[in-house]
Amino acid sequence: MKLLIKGTTIVDGSSDQSFYGDVLMEDGIIKEVGSIPDKTYTGTVIIDGKGLVTAPGFIDTHSHSDLKVLTEPEILPKVMQGITTEVLGQDGISMAPLPKQYIDTWRKNLAGLDGESDLINWDYETTKNYLKMIEAVKPGLNEAYLVPHGNIRMEAMGLDNRQPDNKELEIMCRITRREMEAGCLGLSSGLIYTPCAYSATSEIIELCKVVAEYEGVFVVHQRSEADGVQESMEEILEVGRRSGVKIHFSHFKVCGKDNWDKLEDMLKLLDQAREEGIQVSFDQYPYVAGSTMLSVILPPWVHDGGTNELMKRLGDETLRIKMKEDIQNGIPGWDNFIRFAGVEGIFITSVATDKNKGLIGKNLKEIGELQGKDPLDAAFDLLAEEENGVGMVDFYGSEEAVIKILKRAEMNACTDGLLSGKPHPRVYGSFPRILGKYVREENALSLEEAIYKLTHKAAKAMNIKNRGLIKPGYYADITMFNPDTVLDQGTYTEPMQYPTGIAYVIINGEVVVSKGKPTGVRAGQVIRRISS
Repeated sequence: MKLLIKGTTIVDGSSDQSFYGDVLMEDGIIKEVGSIPDKTYTGTVIIDGKGLVTAPGFIDTHSHSDLKVLTEPEILPKVMQGITTEVLGQDGISMAPLPKQYIDTWRKNLAGLDGESDLINWDYETTKNYLKMIEAVKPGLNEAYLVPHGNIRMEAMGLDNRQPDNKELEIMCRITRREMEAGCLGLSSGLIYTPCAYSATSEIIELCKVVAEYEGVFVVHQRSEADGVQESMEEILEVGRRSGVKIHFSHFKVCGKDNWDKLEDMLKLLDQAREEGIQVSFDQYPYVAGSTMLSVILPPWVHDGGTNELMKRLGDETLRIKMKEDIQNGIPGWDNFIRFAGVEGIFITSVATDKNKGLIGKNLKEIGELQGKDPLDAAFDLLAEEENGVGMVDFYGSEEAVIKILKRAEMNACTDGLLSGKPHPRVYGSFPRILGKYVREENALSLEEAIYKLTHKAAKAMNIKNRGLIKPGYYADITMFNPDTVLDQGTYTEPMQYPTGIAYVIINGEVVVSKGKPTGVRAGQVIRRISS
């Protein structure tokens, strides 16, 4: 199939100045860019690019579509905002690898992030088989995968809070190698999530040495994004220093008003790492609130042994008292979400059953008042009733910090979007928000800088080859938008709204959004690691 975009403003992803021209695609590949003479192309579909900006397809380097891509493979919230590629396997806890003996407890552990479903066969075991399942459903956009640290640890040594012995660490390295060979772009970890949180720095370094052999990237939700963020960053930079792996901080930010003044020292650490030669990048969603599973409000010891053990502890009144004491007093090194967001700043976004759907959109304070309970007791009861399958939004940040982080050279965009229930508005709007709010309205970035951060910068961070530029020989992933109207529309109360201004989305040479409407075409591919 031939496809020709005529008469458009091209921002090619390189950060170079925009230019006026045409783009010719054939068989899913960009063939020619520039002033293409009028010819008769047999079978060519022509798109009028007048008044539109034509850019590479946007790349979401932090996504949680891992389960949804198997049950609802269109992933329209991403496609409709111009995203053509996303990276799964985030935060050290995802779909694969998954030994059969852990399926039940792991599904419960995943539910708050990725949702739950009986519509798939959970017996796939390895990343190789999981990626084949994605290919079989024909995904709506391109899907890449990081091997999750927690899944590796679970396969090698279970879910207990302990350190691996030498043999177990050797097994973990062997699993990492197997999954990198299966095509993973790198390793992810979520050091606030179990079982990743149980690991010592030395364990992470050994796994990252394997990843570095494959020119992969270590993508990490660091141990702290609040009180201990500086020490946390120093740990991760030490991993990069001692393993040689490329570091990519997930959703880079600082949480809690009391910690906002730490941002300058965080940025100095990035400067020092660059001067030292450590490869560092990060992604960011452009909002002052985050989203994750509600069970992160529980002290770390509550998670020991997995979700089934967590459920038992929630049923023990004596342990509940201890949980409240730890939340009130804090634990050194633990990101206490109640402290930096407050019970009034944490809102329920999803639940696993119909019983509590009426609580979606309410904060913990409101739920406590509604049920005549202490807000923490209400939260504990909700987690118990839903067997950990509860998502949340938490308000933690400032607009000043968002803009300062957005402008950093290390930054590329992401959604970090949880797709279940009533999600965070970033699921539908992260990329158009940058173009509308921070480029057009606030002039925080030039259009060329922004497109670079949404496309080629992201591809380089993840080592994704031949995507992220409008250039002959690259895959024909393209997003066309109206620069005067592009903007996110979702709010925290009504998040499930498609953005305005996204006119066309082309994935692997096929039109999946035309004149702002989905075409029903699913044209995505599984992207596997390619060595340089």
